[in-house]
Amino acid sequence: MDDGTAYPVDGAAYAAFLDTGNFVLVGKNLSYAWESFKNPADTLLPTQELPLGGMLSSRQTRSNYSRGRFQLRLLPDGNLVLNTISLPKANAYAAYYISGTFDEHNSANSGYRVVFNESGYIYIVRRNGQIFNLTTGEIVPLQDYYYRATLDFDGIFREYAYPKPKRTGIIDQSWAIVWNIPPDICNAVNGNPPTGDFNEGLGSCGFNSYCKIDSNARPSCECLPGFNFSDPNNKFNGCIQDRIQECNLGPSKVEDLYDMHELPNTFWPTSANFEWTPSNEDECRQSCLYDCQCVVAVLREGGCSKKKLPLTNGMVTNRFNGKAFVKVARSINASSFPRPEGPGPQKKDQSSVIRVGSFLLGGSAFINFLLITAGSILAIWSCNKKRKPDQISSTLESNPRPFTYQDLEEATDGFKEELGRGAFGVVYKGVLRYAHSTIIPIAVKKLDRLMQEGEKEFKAEVNAIAKTHHKNLVSLIGFCEEGLHRLLVYEFMSNGTLASLLYGDCRPEWKSRTKMAFEIARGLVYLHEECSRPIIHCDVKPQNILLDDSFTPRISDFGLAKLLMSDQTRTTTAIRGTKGYVAPEWFRNRPITTKVDVYSYGVMLLEIICCRKKYEVERENEDEVILTDWIYDCYKERRLDRVVENDEEAINDMTKVERLVMIAIWCIQEDPSLRPPMRQVTQMLEGVVQVPMPPCPTPFTSLC
Repeated sequence: MDDGTAYPVDGAAYAAFLDTGNFVLVGKNLSYAWESFKNPADTLLPTQELPLGGMLSSRQTRSNYSRGRFQLRLLPDGNLVLNTISLPKANAYAAYYISGTFDEHNSANSGYRVVFNESGYIYIVRRNGQIFNLTTGEIVPLQDYYYRATLDFDGIFREYAYPKPKRTGIIDQSWAIVWNIPPDICNAVNGNPPTGDFNEGLGSCGFNSYCKIDSNARPSCECLPGFNFSDPNNKFNGCIQDRIQECNLGPSKVEDLYDMHELPNTFWPTSANFEWTPSNEDECRQSCLYDCQCVVAVLREGGCSKKKLPLTNGMVTNRFNGKAFVKVARSINASSFPRPEGPGPQKKDQSSVIRVGSFLLGGSAFINFLLITAGSILAIWSCNKKRKPDQISSTLESNPRPFTYQDLEEATDGFKEELGRGAFGVVYKGVLRYAHSTIIPIAVKKLDRLMQEGEKEFKAEVNAIAKTHHKNLVSLIGFCEEGLHRLLVYEFMSNGTLASLLYGDCRPEWKSRTKMAFEIARGLVYLHEECSRPIIHCDVKPQNILLDDSFTPRISDFGLAKLLMSDQTRTTTAIRGTKGYVAPEWFRNRPITTKVDVYSYGVMLLEIICCRKKYEVERENEDEVILTDWIYDCYKERRLDRVVENDEEAINDMTKVERLVMIAIWCIQEDPSLRPPMRQVTQMLEGVVQVPMPPCPTPFTSLC
C-alpha cells in the first residue's frame, strides 16, 4: 500500500507485481529501485520481513485508509511492540504488547528482524540466530491457503488465512483468523499492559467510552449514557457529552435534573480520581450526584472513586468486581429512566387537564421570560456601574468554578492552616461542603498581589490548568478574582510533597521511587506535547510534585508556566525557576524551550535515585556537595554503588540504577540540543529505547 511517501525512482526500467505480492520498480541495472515489501503500510505477506526500525500502521477505520492510532514496531533494542499513538503528531504511548526479545545483558539474544516465512509462520530472529516464535499452533500448508498478517484498525495484529478453492474445495470463502496478539486488547491497552503500569493515551476506544470484547474476541466500543460517538463512522474515536452539567444547583434541583445510571464491571483505571473513601452504594451514588465535577463514580471493594472528564482507557472486565454509576440528565435518553406513575384521571378528563396546564405553563413561561430579561439588564447595568470596562475580566476559555473571596475565607476557616509558601504566594488547606454532608478537601493558593506580573500570571495559570486533564497533574477546581484578591482552588493532595518523602527519615522503596519517576515524566510529556498549546512548567522540582491518597505523583504549581502559542516554539523571558534546577540557558539569554523542564527533571531524577537534595553544604566530603557533579563522578569511575549506598533494593537492581543515572545525565546536558525530549525520556525509562552512553554534561569544566 502507498504510505504517502515519495521515493526516488530515477532510471526505473519497468514495474512488476511479483507472485509473492511484492510490487517492485526495477532499475536499468535490474536492481529494485523501490519495493512495497520494504515500505509496508498495515500488512505483511509471506516471505516479507520487518527489519529493526520497521513499522506497520493501522488504518483509521475499516474503510478509511488514513493512518490510525495503532503501531507495530520492531524497536532498535530488538523488542517487537504494539502501542497507541497521539494523532496527528504520531507520538507513541506505552506499549500494550512487548515481545520480550531484548536482552540488556547480552545483545546477541536480542531480536533484529521479524520474518513471515513461506509456510505461514511469523517469528523473530535473534542476533545469535535463534528463533522466537510469535504464531502458535498448526499452520496449514501455504499451497492450500493464502496468508496475510494485518495490524487492524482496532489495534490487534492478526494473521489471516484464505482457502484456495481449487486446492481445498471450499466454496464459501472468507478470510479466517488463525492467530492474533494481544488476545484481549481491552485489558492489554487499558488495564494490564506488559510494563506493569496503566497505559497512557486514549485507550482502545478514545475518550469517554469503554471497550468490550465480543463473542468473536473482537473489541467493540460503547459510549457512556448521555454521550454519543464524536465520529459516527469511527467508533474507536471516542465520545462527546450531549449536555454539559450544570453547577451551583440546589439538592432538589439536582435530583430533578439527573439520575445515576449503573454499568456493571466497568472501569476507567487512568482517569483522575477526586476521592477514594469507604462507602456503600447509596453514598457513592449520592456523592457523585451532588458533586458538580463528578461524571462517574466507581464502587469497588467498599471504596468510591469519583471521576471527572475526560474519561480514558475505559473497559468492561470480569476481573473488576464492582460497578460504575454515570450521572445522566433525565432529558437525555429519558426512556431508559421510567418514572413512577399514579392511577391518574379518566381519559376523557385528560384533554381538559392538558389545556389548563398548557395555559398556565405558557403564562408562567412568558412572565418568567420578562423577569429574567429585566433581571439580566439590571445585573449588567449594576456590574458595569461598579467596574470600569477595562476591569471586567475576560471570559476564560474553560470552565473552572468561580468563588467569592468570602467563600474561600469560610472554606479555609479564615486562612488558618498553611500548607506551604512559594514565590507567588501561600497555600492554605480548606474544605468545600455540599449537600448530604459531602466534604471535599481543597488547597487554596492565595497569590501575592504585590508581584508585578501577578495578574498576568493568574490569568495564564487559570486558563492553562483548566484545560489540562491527566492523572499526573493536580486538577484545578476553581478560582477567585475579586478586587485585589487572586486565589486558585486545587484538589487537596493528602500525602504532601515528593520532597518531604525523599528527604524524610524513612526512605521510600526503590520500586515506588522509580514508578514515581516514570509517572512524573508522563505528566511532563502531556504538558509539552498533548495539551492544545504546549506548556513549559519552568519550575519542576520535588516541592512541586504532590502525592495523592495512593501516593500517585501529581505535578502542581503552574504559576510559572509559560504557554506557547500554536505558531511559536520558543520564547525568551526573565529567569524563572528554583536554584539548582534551572537550566543554563536561563542565564545566557538563550531561547527557552521545553528542554528547560527536561533539565530540571534530570536533576530531580538524580534526587529520586539517591534520596538526597541537589545541594548539601554539610557533607563531609566536598566532592559530594553538588549532587549532579558527584553522581557523574561516580558514573565515570563505575562506582554507582556509592549513589545507592545502604539501599538494598536498589543495590540488587544496579542495571536499572545505571540506566536511570545515564538518562538523568542526558537530561542535564549543558547544551539543550543534546537533551532528549520528554517523550524520548519516557521511552528510555520504560526500557523500549536503548540509552546510549552520555557525554560529560558540562564539557568545559574540570568535571570532565
